[in-house]
Amino acid sequence: MSRYSGQVFGTGQLFGRISLRMIRPLLMCFVLCVVYGSSKPTETKKDRVHHEEPLSSLEHDDAKNHDYDHEAFLGQDEAKTFENLSPEESRRRLGIIVGKMDSNEDGLVSEEELKLWIRSAHQKHIHGSVEQQWHDFDLNHDGRISWDEYKNVTYGTYLDPQADAHFDYGHMMARDERRFKVADSNADLLADRAEFAAFLHPEDHEHMRDVVVQETIEDIDKNGDGFIDLKEYIGDMFTTQDQQEGEEPDWVASEREQFSEFRDKNKDGKMDREETLDWILPSGYDNAEAEAKHLVHESDANQDGKLTKEEILDKFDIFVGSQATDFGEALMHHDEF
Repeated sequence: MSRYSGQVFGTGQLFGRISLRMIRPLLMCFVLCVVYGSSKPTETKKDRVHHEEPLSSLEHDDAKNHDYDHEAFLGQDEAKTFENLSPEESRRRLGIIVGKMDSNEDGLVSEEELKLWIRSAHQKHIHGSVEQQWHDFDLNHDGRISWDEYKNVTYGTYLDPQADAHFDYGHMMARDERRFKVADSNADLLADRAEFAAFLHPEDHEHMRDVVVQETIEDIDKNGDGFIDLKEYIGDMFTTQDQQEGEEPDWVASEREQFSEFRDKNKDGKMDREETLDWILPSGYDNAEAEAKHLVHESDANQDGKLTKEEILDKFDIFVGSQATDFGEALMHHDEF
């Protein structure tokens, strides 16, 4: 499965952005469960499919654990709290959440209600991400973040000639500036919260898709011809170091077939911008809807298409009982608990 996560640094260091180059090892999406039903990626596999801002940064593999469902259901900023609670307290809190999901108060949670709950949790995560970083960049507290403010906080010390010569911070800054300008819908080089959200989470905004595609091609296109050929496509997921450590895993052969049969639609041996867009941001896919369907399928004991509170609590491990995650503890402070 693929993974997705932003890499965040402390104040005064590189942070506060979701760079496709930096998130490459953790791209996440549930739809590959369908596309690659016969393929079993190893830990060395990386993927770039976005499907909007992912519901979780974790791998979706119910054979190993339920971390993905855990974060998708609770939201990335709330999932870790349940790890620190006793099973009894976790079940009590889960019961309260179930009551909130049941918007029509009929005692049943429909797939639609579950989808809306997951989508709401995701939006809270996005909002929290923007708010968490806002004050670090809005240095003059004018309610806007200028490009200069962002640049100075993020890159100030790294543009010094004595900075790490092994990393091209100037190139990274140029990419950020390009993305900032695309997110800046009124072209005033000042980002309000909506524009800053588009900058931080470009895969979640239609008008940012071109820059997402451009960054992806730039990362993978090693020969600089503006396309992604088969060698570059495989090399992005299975590196030379991986190859030196042993034989190619089965999923590599499967990916070669995927490239030839589905990625390279015009059969010219490479992916252009349109084909790359269809790969990383496929249209017509709703992440929350897919996860809701999955959770109903896993939990609906009587197969009536809806979940009772008891059915959800019986599948406690799927919803909230997973192992350690990497996110906040907001639920510890919720008054309703």
